Amino acid sequence: MTTHLMNTYARQPVAFVRGEGAYLWDESGKRYLDAVAGVAVNGLGHAHPKLVKAIADQAATLIHTSNLYRVPRQEELADRLCELAGIAPVARGFFEDHFCPVLIEDGVPAVFTGYYEPELDASRTTDATFCLPVYSVPDDLDPDKPYLTRRQIETGDPLAGRGLEIAWLSDPVDLFFLQVQGSGRLRLPDGSMMRVGFAAKNGHPYTSIGKTLIARGVFDANSVSPEAIRAWVHENGKAGRALLWENESYVFFRKVSEVPADQGPIGAMNKPVTSGRTIAVDPEVTPLGLPVWIEKQGLSPMNRLMIAQDLGSAIKGAQRADIFFGTGADAGKQAGQAKDGGRMVVLMPVAMANDLAKRQV
Repeated sequence: MTTHLMNTYARQPVAFVRGEGAYLWDESGKRYLDAVAGVAVNGLGHAHPKLVKAIADQAATLIHTSNLYRVPRQEELADRLCELAGIAPVARGFFEDHFCPVLIEDGVPAVFTGYYEPELDASRTTDATFCLPVYSVPDDLDPDKPYLTRRQIETGDPLAGRGLEIAWLSDPVDLFFLQVQGSGRLRLPDGSMMRVGFAAKNGHPYTSIGKTLIARGVFDANSVSPEAIRAWVHENGKAGRALLWENESYVFFRKVSEVPADQGPIGAMNKPVTSGRTIAVDPEVTPLGLPVWIEKQGLSPMNRLMIAQDLGSAIKGAQRADIFFGTGADAGKQAGQAKDGGRMVVLMPVAMANDLAKRQV
């Protein structure tokens, strides 16, 4: 008997040399039933030809790698074992056992729109090109009172010289859409990126300039889009700038450094949002953090489980949601095209759903 093994257990005076099926044989040829308690028993049995072949084939291909990486064969085995055990639909079972689907309606048809994280050219310093400041929160902002309007902030320079400039942009439409989206990535001249996120707003109501242009007869509901709005503002000089001022709401930002570059921007729950899985909702109707099943119609239908993880000034109502499409120009195009009907069903914890039902009686 060797002395080079750790004496983890008090070893019994038996030495096993081979096994077959559920049986073991010791050095003298005596047979035993392999029925030791717990993890000590070999649940797969010994020397089964199919098992031996599978192990040999795998050993000839790949023996081991860190779980930091995907191993397709490992995933296939896990799926097959769950299937054989009858627990494959574990996620579905969890939601069926602990949540109740609740359709909340207020008489207004469902509307799904989209939002995204812009990626814009910017500079840390101002010059003739980059002359539009991205402001941090002024120290005299009272969240319970209306502050300066967009027009007042952008025409009188009341915030200049107070050290509030986080960065500088070159296009007033970029600054406007950055504020509408509430977050963005700024691409600086040295190639580095700066992420900014929502910090506060000026307390004035949000006005949709797209709806303003529709009311003026410039566009109809089918032709208005962020690209169309951008082009109209650029083509109409002072009138274009005045259009932006129709929305008196103004957003202040903060630098965001706590989120890795491969994750989405920070949402209303102070956690990164996820492309194609996060929606902004009206928290007066849909509590943040709940799963929501959406059925979005339109040219790009979407039927999937989302998480109510964000909010927005324009997102009001029981059947109103804003889908996060990701970062950059492609995501912006998808977000701009989304304006569809459908239905959203909130998955509420059973106790919450029962409480809601009692209040409705």
